Amino acid sequence: MQSERFEALIDAVLAIIVTIIVLEIPMASGGSWEALFELKLDFIIYALSFLVVFNFWNYNNNIFQIVNKINYKVIWLMGIALFILSFLPYLTIFVAENFDSFIPHAFYGLDFLSTAILSILIARALKDYDKGNIALQVALRSNKPIYSTITMMAIGYIIGYLAYPPAITICCLISIPVLWIVNKRQFK
Repeated sequence: MQSERFEALIDAVLAIIVTIIVLEIPMASGGSWEALFELKLDFIIYALSFLVVFNFWNYNNNIFQIVNKINYKVIWLMGIALFILSFLPYLTIFVAENFDSFIPHAFYGLDFLSTAILSILIARALKDYDKGNIALQVALRSNKPIYSTITMMAIGYIIGYLAYPPAITICCLISIPVLWIVNKRQFK
């Protein structure tokens, strides 16, 4: 199966997720800077959620540029990843409204972590199905960038559980540029 229609589906689902996240940001109760400042956590968590969705799109967009064909395993793994990612609008509000609680951050991090693990499985499925695609084999030769994300999340969970629950969400944020840096170094 060719991947163009599948890529369009991924793009559509991610666009819907971002739209729902934006629609969930509460409106400021007044026309002042103070009223807007009261929503700072909502905006911060929205920005992080946007980065998570963008990072997922960017990673998959780059990979699917070199994919020649996909199979049912790739489709189902990506479907599961999109399903898990679709909880992000709910989790964004859950974290914004309960910023100092462990459980909201833990679920937000679990969503992020599950998507990262599924990305490893998708990469493996793509490589196994299209062994003749040298560009794909080279691009997916290492999962170091995603393992760096998993390591960051483990650190966040430890700090979040023991001392500061927002550390989990902060590690989600930090792991995105770490992923980009490790990925860039991998291809030098």
